[in-house]
Amino acid sequence: MIKRRIQEDITKSLKQFPAIGLVGPRQAGKTTLAKMITDKLDKPAIYLDLENPQDLQKLDDAQLYLQQFQNHLIILDEAQRKPELFPLLRSMIDQDRKPGRFMILGSASPSLKRQASESLAGRIAYHELSPFTQDEIADGKDNFNKLWLRGGYPDSYLADSDESATAWAQNFIQTHLERDLPVLGVRVPATTLFRFWTMVAHCNSQLWNANRLAESLGVDSKTARRYLDILEDTFMIRQLQPFFGNVKKRLVKSPKVYIRDTGLLHTMLKIYSYDDLSANPILGASWEGFCLEQIIALKPCGYDAYFYRTQSAAAAEIDLVLTKGLKVEIAIEIKYSLTPKLTRSSTNAITEVTPLKTWIVYPGEESYPIKKDIWTLPISQLSRIFE
Repeated sequence: MIKRRIQEDITKSLKQFPAIGLVGPRQAGKTTLAKMITDKLDKPAIYLDLENPQDLQKLDDAQLYLQQFQNHLIILDEAQRKPELFPLLRSMIDQDRKPGRFMILGSASPSLKRQASESLAGRIAYHELSPFTQDEIADGKDNFNKLWLRGGYPDSYLADSDESATAWAQNFIQTHLERDLPVLGVRVPATTLFRFWTMVAHCNSQLWNANRLAESLGVDSKTARRYLDILEDTFMIRQLQPFFGNVKKRLVKSPKVYIRDTGLLHTMLKIYSYDDLSANPILGASWEGFCLEQIIALKPCGYDAYFYRTQSAAAAEIDLVLTKGLKVEIAIEIKYSLTPKLTRSSTNAITEVTPLKTWIVYPGEESYPIKKDIWTLPISQLSRIFE
């Protein structure tokens, strides 16, 4: 079993909060992680999968059933399928507010949080489980390249060949569009969303241009925006928002969009091997998105992530800024080069946002200074960003 980075954080939360929310994309390993955690608890646990008709039937009279297990940790998997449970959970928690009563797993973050926030405010702590990140896998260049190519979903990363990983990813995409989204109430044809998703893949790491994608799909810009939100709500796409700290500058207002898992990105772009990836024009954009997800997965909860770009002639742009409040603590430029250098636009951005430290993340093996408070950083040493 591969130990997940957030395992200890969840265990601590179970000792403090009556309910824990564990959210993330389907097939990322939420159920496996929940069972790994409960195996080490000093109290019994009961697991209910709300996609299983037998488990769902047990909750026909949920109060009567759940009251039998007041001294257990009750795990509710895919809890967003039964939203009427949340008021009952609030009532049961208020009757006995001891920690570690419920663990709620879900693969649709906003809807799950919205249902829970209405009923469980102040009673629940959320954790997001991403697919595997590079600090969770074994060291070595081959493992790293495999993670970048196949992505971090366990069944893809651990597949016995690149061909098997591709087959898994293709099936995952089809299942997500044809089964998972309709269950969540999404009424958009799977073929339409697949076309849209593929278009976003071709624009990976670029500014969101609703009009261009909408015209290609034959829909209006509001509809394209809704499609983007659907895929973001289910952890398939990330929208990285621009930083507006410098109000005197004309700043870009559109978000940048990324396919969150590079394995799915590569599958949608028909990139099936590391050689294919190395020769593809998407290489730099894929590397940027990959590094971005690794950094955000490590980010402590006190930090917010943005990018910075101006519209002026003397352009200023940097890939990632990490803030606490309105203060930029860290700036990060991402380069796929063994001899990374700052461009003029990056230098301008650093001057404007004035971070405490700047890192240039690259695929090399050595960290060294370029200028005062500006260092290169191998991707294998990302944890240094937050030290």
